[in-house]
Amino acid sequence: MLAFLIDIGIFTALAIIGLVLSANLFSQKATGGYFIVVGLALLFYDLVCESFFNGQSLGKYVMKIRVISLDGNRPRFSQYLLRWLFRLIDCSLTSYIAGVLTIALTDKGQRIGDLVAGTAIIRTVPRTKRDKVVFNHFDDSYIPVFTQASQLTDNDIALIHEVIENYLKTGNSTIVYNMADRIRQHLVISLPPQMNSMQFLQTILKDYSQLTSQADAL
Repeated sequence: MLAFLIDIGIFTALAIIGLVLSANLFSQKATGGYFIVVGLALLFYDLVCESFFNGQSLGKYVMKIRVISLDGNRPRFSQYLLRWLFRLIDCSLTSYIAGVLTIALTDKGQRIGDLVAGTAIIRTVPRTKRDKVVFNHFDDSYIPVFTQASQLTDNDIALIHEVIENYLKTGNSTIVYNMADRIRQHLVISLPPQMNSMQFLQTILKDYSQLTSQADAL
């Protein structure tokens, strides 16, 4: 909701600027054209921003949240389009009541557009600091299995943690498999035969914690 208010604030500022300029510089025709452009930009704002900026509008970027697909991948354009189309029900036709109710009642905080599109909003930063989230207490003698884990960022680790938490709450193993596959491809890692996707992600978390702790100690 705060991200939405930030986005609306941007267009409110543009409207005020247009009113001020129209009183001094614009003709009546130019003023009408200006507000048509601003209105079209507002109409397509979320769809364009989320499609081209990895699931984020400016408001979402400021609030450090973004849209993801429930399968763990970046949403397809068709999913962004469905979210955008169902804003009509979530917001306009029901005066935001439908959107607020479904966000409050669904376990993933989804509005109707998210439920139809198979998307959800996640945080792009950890809810707690890395050393509080992942294997804070480990054996100093532990030898990392995948040293490539050091190439990941704190945001990558936070997203892996979110995926594991999501699995523990919903039992959705697809999101775990997809995340493990993406990490393996990114780090060019072959999954050992005896290790499943969940074990792989947990090992990556532990390896990252160990490797970054060792680097911090140097």
